[in-house]
Parts: sequence; C-alpha cells; structure tokens
Amino acid sequence: MAFESFGVLGLFVSAFISSTIAPGGSEAVLAYLVNGHQYAVVQLVLVATLGNTLGALTTWWLGVWAAKKYPAETRLSAKQRQSLQTVRRWGSWALLFSWLPLVGDGLCFAGGWLKLSLLSSVLAIFFGKALRYIAVAYAFI
Repeated sequence: MAFESFGVLGLFVSAFISSTIAPGGSEAVLAYLVNGHQYAVVQLVLVATLGNTLGALTTWWLGVWAAKKYPAETRLSAKQRQSLQTVRRWGSWALLFSWLPLVGDGLCFAGGWLKLSLLSSVLAIFFGKALRYIAVAYAFI
C-alpha cells in the first residue's frame, strides 16, 4: 500500500508514536505531506501537534502512575532524576521543551511524577510541539 494512502491519519499515528518512548520520525512524515500539497499546511501542523501532544500526555500519565507505585526517587535513573530536578525548578514551563529528542520524554514523565497541573502541562506541551511543527512545515513549504 502506498504511503500517500495513509495521509493525515498516518501523520497522527507517527506523531503519537514519536512522542512516546518508541522512536519515530513524524517530522519526516510532515515534511513529505507538506511537499505533496494535498493537504492544508495548517491542518497538517494541527494533526501532528495533536498526535504528538497526546503521546506526550501518555508519558505524563506514566509518570503519575510511577509516582504512586514507586514514590522513592532513588529508584530513578540518573537521566530521570535530572529531568525531575529540571521540572521541579521550572514547573510546567519546562514542558515547553518536551519536543526535544531524548530529553522531552523525561520532562513529560517528570511532570506527571511531580503531579503538575494537567491544564498547564497540556498547554505547555502543545505550544512547544506546535512551534516545532510550524518550523518544520515552514522549512518545506
């Protein structure tokens, strides 16, 4: 089956998976679809942002669950402890950088672990990821 047949749904799935602990390449999918000129760029950016935000919130909820099951911070890896300290220091603002490779998942996990406000977390994650996808789309228009 041709990649084009997946279109916007494929972009959503790619963006969702890319924002969890699984590797993905949603930026490449977005660039490909922007170059195809079959869909409105705004639609593509919104779909990618929504999928990526929902994937990040999955990681956020894993942090909430982990904090209930394993409250001792000593069980965390060094990377997770560093993310926890960053989010503790900056609060939801740190989640604006949830789009960063490798670091972003840890920030979302830490946000859930620290039980940051769901609303402020969603907004910070959404806006950070939207800005990234806008930049990618703009580069391929």
